[in-house]
Amino acid sequence: MTTQPPPGRVEIIDWLAGLGQRPPGTERIDSMELAWLVHQVEQRYGVELPDEQLERMTTIDAAVAVLAEVLASHV
Repeated sequence: MTTQPPPGRVEIIDWLAGLGQRPPGTERIDSMELAWLVHQVEQRYGVELPDEQLERMTTIDAAVAVLAEVLASHV
């Protein structure tokens, strides 16, 4: 259970920057970035993301939407 708000676009971009330099304006999330993002979410929020949700997280905006859904159901 979490009381933290879901991460927004800026926070997700900051997390992805933890992997290294991302070209400005890059919207797509590659497989390495997705693994890193999932790790960040699991550590910070204590939730496990189902595979069907991971498949939807192909862009930053999609990740924001999926994480808002998943984390809202764990409150």
